[in-house]
Amino acid sequence: MQYAYAKRMSNVRASEIRELLKLTENPGIISFSGGLPSPDLFPVEDLKKVSLAVLEKSGRASLQYTTTEGYAPLRRWVAERMNRRLGTSFSEEEVLLTHGSQQAIDLSGKVFLDEGDVVLCESPTYLAALSAFRLFECRFVEVPTDDDGMIPEALEASLRAEPRAKLVYTIPEFQNPTGRSWSLARRKALVKIAAEYRVVVLEDNPYGELRFEGESLKSAAAFDTDGNVLCLGTFSKIFCPGYRIGWIAGPREVIDKYVLVKQGTDLQCNTVGQYQIAEYLKTCDIDRHIERIRADYRAKRDIMLEMMDSLFPEGVQYTRPQGGLFAWVTLPEYLDAREILAECLKEKVAFVPGGSFFPNGGHQNTLRINFSFAAAGELREGIARIARVLERHIR
Repeated sequence: MQYAYAKRMSNVRASEIRELLKLTENPGIISFSGGLPSPDLFPVEDLKKVSLAVLEKSGRASLQYTTTEGYAPLRRWVAERMNRRLGTSFSEEEVLLTHGSQQAIDLSGKVFLDEGDVVLCESPTYLAALSAFRLFECRFVEVPTDDDGMIPEALEASLRAEPRAKLVYTIPEFQNPTGRSWSLARRKALVKIAAEYRVVVLEDNPYGELRFEGESLKSAAAFDTDGNVLCLGTFSKIFCPGYRIGWIAGPREVIDKYVLVKQGTDLQCNTVGQYQIAEYLKTCDIDRHIERIRADYRAKRDIMLEMMDSLFPEGVQYTRPQGGLFAWVTLPEYLDAREILAECLKEKVAFVPGGSFFPNGGHQNTLRINFSFAAAGELREGIARIARVLERHIR
């Protein structure tokens, strides 16, 4: 049968990362491709106790439907945590729980984007955000970006040139894919420009708690007095991704719109998962758990950089992230990371080619390496395998 698909399906592409993850299921493959937390750090024993406690204390309520907005004690915790750490001033009524921050991105497209609208983003930016926004038949404008974040003059020029600009999508902390973080001055400039051009900023912050060194900075939303900045977050990187619980925070009138479209999407996030996370936060020490994650990832980051410093050939550049999950590698311009990947897969090591992180193409000489998932020995061996392939190709 010939199916009459919606026109928007022509904009849907398979996730390059998800396709690579299928390859990495092959025995012996060392994977630096997905942004996966280390499963060794999941608090399994604590969650056994928490799950039982939830069922004993709130079994009927936790297994029932709940509000679209989400479990109130968990929303309250999110608001208080953001206000304390990031300098924001959200109330629980200004927080909507979502199925990961990925759903918050998708809902943002439903709330704000019409066909032909423009999304401004860092160059490069998060691949799955591009996939979500493409469904709404928007256009992307890449704003030139350096080690301190979006260049304000370039952002302003793009907004002047694009009257249909609706959203600015950013990841100011340990950005995916580059691992870079925005300076405080750039965050303030973003808020000022957004207010002047009356454009909404989506400030995505899945990695902000995973800082290994350096000073923690306030959210851009901390400087926002006009309600232009919406904050996205998730428990996936600081707790367990399998729960698929994230959030979006913003002015109540905007969150009310998100609630309406979430009702038409899935009614609500899973109730028992919300209860279990809230119980864990009440009875266990989340800060100690996060510090354990930081220590593990810091050590892996150091191993990765040590191996790159000693083995990568001259002409290969890479970021030195102060936190998060990723490093960004730039090869000489005459190299194509897809061709390098094909050879690396023969050596049983995988990464993500960087071209897909640029919505308008190009930059095929880049790649992203995840350092959180692999064990220390796999990091050493995997980086050594990549280095051997690069040695064969560098002139």
